[in-house]
Amino acid sequence: MPPHFLIKLLFMKKGIHPDAYRLVAFKDMSNDHLFITRSCVNTKETTTVDGVEYPLYKLEISNTSHPFYTGKMKLVDTAGRVDKYLSRYKQHQKKSN
Repeated sequence: MPPHFLIKLLFMKKGIHPDAYRLVAFKDMSNDHLFITRSCVNTKETTTVDGVEYPLYKLEISNTSHPFYTGKMKLVDTAGRVDKYLSRYKQHQKKSN
């Protein structure tokens, strides 16, 4: 099998894929899971992992916290949207009674 860069040169369309791929650290904010992969996402923050500094991209949810992958039905909401909805719903129920 040819090396990865040859596959990219042979089969990818010219001019539509970014050239700025680099290693980026992605951090799931709901459970602090961190993984590093190649990406061209723009970031403003950095983090150090094993003495190496990486650009940091913060995620609200990943495969380690999503109910579909974890089998748990509870979803941790870091932005507080669920709590905000529940408080509005309780206020609506009080007005209805």
